[in-house]
Amino acid sequence: MTKPKVFVIIYTTYHHMAERVKAGLEKAGVEATIYQVAETLPADVLAKMGAPPKPNVPVITAADLEKADGFVFGFPTRYGMIPAQFKAFWDSTGQLWAKGALVGKMAATFTSTATLGGGQETTHLTFISQLVHHGIVYVPLGYTNQQMFNIEEVHGGSPYGAGCIAGGDGSRQPSELELSVAEHQGSHFGKTISQYKK
Repeated sequence: MTKPKVFVIIYTTYHHMAERVKAGLEKAGVEATIYQVAETLPADVLAKMGAPPKPNVPVITAADLEKADGFVFGFPTRYGMIPAQFKAFWDSTGQLWAKGALVGKMAATFTSTATLGGGQETTHLTFISQLVHHGIVYVPLGYTNQQMFNIEEVHGGSPYGAGCIAGGDGSRQPSELELSVAEHQGSHFGKTISQYKK
């Protein structure tokens, strides 16, 4: 059996968790590649936000989605939903939807918020409707990692997927707890998609 091919597809301003998700996927024996969706904000606006340069990963197109068996989507929360940049990318998948090109592929999600009550779960929930329309199988994280029960330390994440608290300016880096859950999610998804492919 060939290794499942999974794309970690992100929109990021401050680059928080994708590498650890990828590491988890690879530990599970999956071929993983990180892509980013195109930026739609002008450079001067990004500069005013204090955003660092974009990561050195390729920009994905809708047509690329057909090449993968599954996806782990990562995005920050904007008012409890995915950001406009990611929505613009997803809105470009109409031709794939029309021919059912993504039916049966698998997906998971991870996210970040500025604050504790910043909408991590609503971001996952509102994105699931995008997957449903394409017939993509959603794989939640569940409580498959004991750190999800940790109430001694402030952290993001939920049974929907890994998450981190980033601060309004992205200055808070993910804790090791948050990163370990992100890596676990990659591994959990990798094992799930491998079983599915068998």
